[in-house]
Amino acid sequence: MSSMSDYLESAILNHVLRNTSYTSPTTVYIGLSTASMNDDASGTELSGSGYARQSIAFDAPSSGACTNSADVDFPVATGSWGTVTHYGIWDASSSGNMLAHGALTTSKTIASGDILRVGSGQVTITAA
Repeated sequence: MSSMSDYLESAILNHVLRNTSYTSPTTVYIGLSTASMNDDASGTELSGSGYARQSIAFDAPSSGACTNSADVDFPVATGSWGTVTHYGIWDASSSGNMLAHGALTTSKTIASGDILRVGSGQVTITAA
């Protein structure tokens, strides 16, 4: 199950209820973590050893949820990334604002030479 970040919740509420402009990002990115990423984006994203956020695309919403529409392959790890357990969806390839976050269905230990693939339909963002 996913959660929207505090940033996105405020942006949507301001946009809908206060007529405040919100421009959605052209591209969104998935980032990984070895621990929970919190609504306030206070979790620690992976860094180093060849890690980089990757762009991710989503299908149109259905029943209040969107799922990723294609596989996402991360670069070859050049060192250990540890056990990846969580993800965040961001509005930039680095820095930026976290939009949503959740736990991976299955944790994955990434060693040097491994490639992590997030399969199509494996990331679901819910509006609930």
